[in-house]
Amino acid sequence: MLAQIIDLTYPKIFEKYRSKYDYAWDNHHQGLLGLEIRKIKDDYFNKAKVRFQKLSKLSYFIENTGDSSRILLLGNSKNFREITEKCSDDKNIQNFLDKTINNFENYDSLSYEIKGKQFNFNSAYVMGILNVTPDSFSNGGKYLNPDQAAEHGIEMIDKGADMIDIGGESTRPGSDSISAEEESKRIIPVIQKILLERPIAIISVDTKKNIVASKALQHGAVIINDISGFTNDLKLVETTKKFSASLAIMHMLGNPKTMQQNPEYENVVEEIYDFLSAQAEIAANSGIKNIFIDPGIGFGKSVDHNLEIIQRLSDFKSLGYPILIGLSRKSFLGKILDLDVENRDVPTSIVETLSVKNGARIIRTHNVEYGVQVCKLLSNLI
Repeated sequence: MLAQIIDLTYPKIFEKYRSKYDYAWDNHHQGLLGLEIRKIKDDYFNKAKVRFQKLSKLSYFIENTGDSSRILLLGNSKNFREITEKCSDDKNIQNFLDKTINNFENYDSLSYEIKGKQFNFNSAYVMGILNVTPDSFSNGGKYLNPDQAAEHGIEMIDKGADMIDIGGESTRPGSDSISAEEESKRIIPVIQKILLERPIAIISVDTKKNIVASKALQHGAVIINDISGFTNDLKLVETTKKFSASLAIMHMLGNPKTMQQNPEYENVVEEIYDFLSAQAEIAANSGIKNIFIDPGIGFGKSVDHNLEIIQRLSDFKSLGYPILIGLSRKSFLGKILDLDVENRDVPTSIVETLSVKNGARIIRTHNVEYGVQVCKLLSNLI
C-alpha cells in the first residue's frame, strides 16, 4: 500500500483526477488536497472502504480495477489528520497515514548534517555542476583538464555553491556509457585538487557505478548522485552506507542512450513517486540517513512531462525527503523558447524559482551565481 498527498489547486490537475475517479466536484480551490491511497490489496480493500464510509465526512472516491484498487479523499491536511486519529483500532493504517501526513506537513522542517554543515530545508541550496566529460550537452570538453576543472569548481564554491556535483560520464540523451576505470580517471584528480584547496568543500559525484562511487568516497566525496536510482548497481547502496555518505536517488525512464525516444507514462508524477518511494525505502532500510529524491527532469520525459513535474513538485513532499532538481539549460527550455544552450540561463533561473517555490530544496545548476540569487531571494519571500 502506498499513499500520496496531491495538490488539486491547479485546474488541470483537478481535471486529471476527476477523469480518473469520475467525481462530481467542480469547485477546485486554493488549498484543496487529495489523499490518494493506492495499491490496496484485495483482502484489505473492502475493509478500507467501510472504514472511510464510517469515519469520513469528506468526499471520497474509489477506483477498483482488481490489482490496483485505490481510494481518493478530498479535503485538507487537517481533515486527513482527523480521519487518521479515528483509525486507532488499526495501528497499521493509522501509522501508515500518519507518516504520509507528517511527511507532507513537516517537509520544511527537514534538516541534514553533511560534513559538519547543517542544511535546514526551510530554504534551498545550490549544487554546482562540474562536468569533466568531452560530450556533455553543456560545457562538454571545457573542463577535461583536472587543473581547469578544479579551478572552476573552486570558483563555484567561492560564488556561493553549497556543494559541487562532479560528473565523469555524459548522461545527455543519446550518450554511450564508459568504463568505470575511465570515469574514475576523470573525476578522482578533480576531487583531490578541489579538497586540497578547499578542504571543507562538499563534493558530490554523479555516477551510477559502485566502483566509481567507492573510489570517489575514499578520496573525500560525501554525496553520491545516482541517475539510475541504483537500479544499475544495487551495491552502490551498501557502499554509500559504509562511508556514511548521502545519497541522491533520481528517476530515469530507460537509459541515456534511448530515454528520449518517445517516453510515455499513464501518470508521470504517480509513476515517478512510486519508483522514488520504493528506492528510498531500500536506501533507508539499509541505514542511509541523508536521502535526496530527484524526479529526473529530461531523463525520459517529454516537454509536457517536464512541465507537469515542475508544476506538481509539492506532490513529492509526502515521501519525506528533500527534493533535488536539475533544470539547468535543459533542452525542454530550448524547445519552448527556441534558444540554444548558451542562452538558457535566464529561463533556467525562472523555472528554478518556480521549482523552489513548489518544494525543491537543492537546485543543481551550471550558473551558480544566478542559482544563489534565486535561493537567497526566495528565502526572504517564502
